[in-house]
Amino acid sequence: MGSTGTESAAGAPDAGERRDVVDVTGVIALGAFATWSLITATVHGGRPEGVLLAVLALAAGYAAGRISGALLPVAAPCAASLAALALAITAPHTPAAPPLVTPLGRTGVTAALLALSAGAACCAAWAARGLALRLALWGLAAGITVTAAVLGSTAGSTACAGVLLWSLAAARLCSRGPGLVGLALVAAVVTGTSWAVAGGVLPGGPAAFLEDRLGPHRVQRWRDALDMAHREPVFGVGPGHFEHLSPTLARALAPGGKPHSAPFQLAAEQGVIGVALLATVFCWVLYALWRAARPTPVVLTAAASLTALAAVAAVGNALSFTAVTAGAGLLAGIATARPLTEAGTRHEADPSASGDQPPP
Repeated sequence: MGSTGTESAAGAPDAGERRDVVDVTGVIALGAFATWSLITATVHGGRPEGVLLAVLALAAGYAAGRISGALLPVAAPCAASLAALALAITAPHTPAAPPLVTPLGRTGVTAALLALSAGAACCAAWAARGLALRLALWGLAAGITVTAAVLGSTAGSTACAGVLLWSLAAARLCSRGPGLVGLALVAAVVTGTSWAVAGGVLPGGPAAFLEDRLGPHRVQRWRDALDMAHREPVFGVGPGHFEHLSPTLARALAPGGKPHSAPFQLAAEQGVIGVALLATVFCWVLYALWRAARPTPVVLTAAASLTALAAVAAVGNALSFTAVTAGAGLLAGIATARPLTEAGTRHEADPSASGDQPPP
């Protein structure tokens, strides 16, 4: 995998076919995800509205990002960053029980919005041409990281710092392929570790440390989800039924009917196929970024932000919020859009060039 391509007169059809393949693949992945939620809801009489709304928000955000990113490659991600930051600061949060909040901090919507905000700011910085503007946008990303720490979001500040450092290092990478593979492995490791904690397969020392950091109530919800997945491995117990069937929630005094993990929730409510479809959608986003005609730093920055979101969603309920799924789609769309000004410049330099090939 790489980010280079040869521009030629024959490149235009190939580039158009490449975009078509990416878009058709995304439609199939999202359509399969939505269809399976309807199937599992039919089997068990569940409520698929939440999954359908998340799919719709992701698709709408992606389309909006493609359009705004093509028209305003700097202003669009900058505005998205500020909007996500404002939502993270001002949005009301339902108070949760201390075992689910401390000591990890807020691991849901706040951390996710901050990670997306930092990623959008870094994408805008790489798209900016003037040094002063670029430095100002880097400063915005650093300020978002500090804001996350001030808000008490440990996961958010860690995610923002990771996205910022990765974005700065992305300039030294000649090929985007290894970077995207590495980010996919990070998401897989975080998800696999959470499953190992819930399944009790880790040694006593590491398991006790991680369970203490995550909170015993959160881990117990994960174990309830695993029990449901073992009972109904194919169809799950049905969308929206976890809160009614979880013994931990039945004993809990605090509000909140989620497993605080997107993979565990899908495993419990939609079986292993639901988890596989979630992984497929994430892989499609990385694939779309790999085939994007944007500079490698922009692509890798967006991928890092979305990977941070995936890690947060593995241990929190981030994907239960429409603003988060729409923001993820918006960032992915911006990072895969082809700016009209860039395309026009390339056509002026070489009228026979495609202009749709990834930059060298």
